[in-house]
Amino acid sequence: MPSVDVNTLSKHLAENNFSPVYLFTGEDVYRKTALLDKIVKKLAVDDFNYAREDAARADMGEIIALANTAPVFSDRRVIFLNNIDKLKKEPQAALLNYLELPLPSTVLILFHNDSKKLKTDSSVKKAAADVGVAVDFPELKDAALAAWIKNKFKEKNLDASFDAVEVLAETVGGDLAALEQEIEKIFLYKGAGAVTKEDILACVGFSKEENPFALSNAVLACDRNTALKLVGRLLEERESPVSILNKISACVLKMARIKRLSNAGYSASEITQGAGLMFWEGRLAASARIFPPETALVRTLEKIIDADMQLKTSSGADPEILLKGILMGLFVK
Repeated sequence: MPSVDVNTLSKHLAENNFSPVYLFTGEDVYRKTALLDKIVKKLAVDDFNYAREDAARADMGEIIALANTAPVFSDRRVIFLNNIDKLKKEPQAALLNYLELPLPSTVLILFHNDSKKLKTDSSVKKAAADVGVAVDFPELKDAALAAWIKNKFKEKNLDASFDAVEVLAETVGGDLAALEQEIEKIFLYKGAGAVTKEDILACVGFSKEENPFALSNAVLACDRNTALKLVGRLLEERESPVSILNKISACVLKMARIKRLSNAGYSASEITQGAGLMFWEGRLAASARIFPPETALVRTLEKIIDADMQLKTSSGADPEILLKGILMGLFVK
């Protein structure tokens, strides 16, 4: 069977359609482990018929012997072998030999956790896919990560707004285990129903006044006065000037891409895709008309590069003057 996606594999499992070999590749250990647990649960194997081993320390001869042994008072035996990317030449050859004719009553689940190594050595993937199922689990990013978060909320009977999903993703990052913990906290906080950006901020430890995205929101809204006040407040709270500059830089880069595409006559959907915006940021495409001219945005980016060098060296420049000067120059009235 060729490589399949996660949804196809989930459908197979729901239909009790099992393969003798599963190869899970990619860096997303969280989702791989979730599918492993799902397979084990569906097969309902006991301790006599379930083995977990690490390829870096295991005796491959014993693993192959166990894989070729019929299950004890059960229809299936499950063997989980982690880190097969760390197999030496001889153990890998033994595994490849088993994959030529795997025992139908054994379900062998392999985790390959090094995508770079898999590119140069595809023999295991090909062998596993020929007799079983190979599924890649890349790290979730952008729209895929947002969809995962949205679905996790839905599983808890929570309806998260686009803004709420954005805030959670930007605050926690792409660590799915950490995201699941935060979603659990929000579930305990809300119970059910709609989840807003304010709910996220409250649950992850920020008050409205401490909203970590306030500066970015002010810059993207072209609200010069609010942005200037927030820069002063962040500096008073001892946030790193470089960190503040990075927030401003990210916004200006986004505005420049949007402005350029808008000036070229692209539609809102084309701007959203071309500028690399998240799907909930589509509204920014309509804001292009209030953004500063493209020349001003490019000039500001040049100032940001210069300010970054000054902040990272002993130039003696006043961080507040540098940061506020960038905003004053960007939003000249």
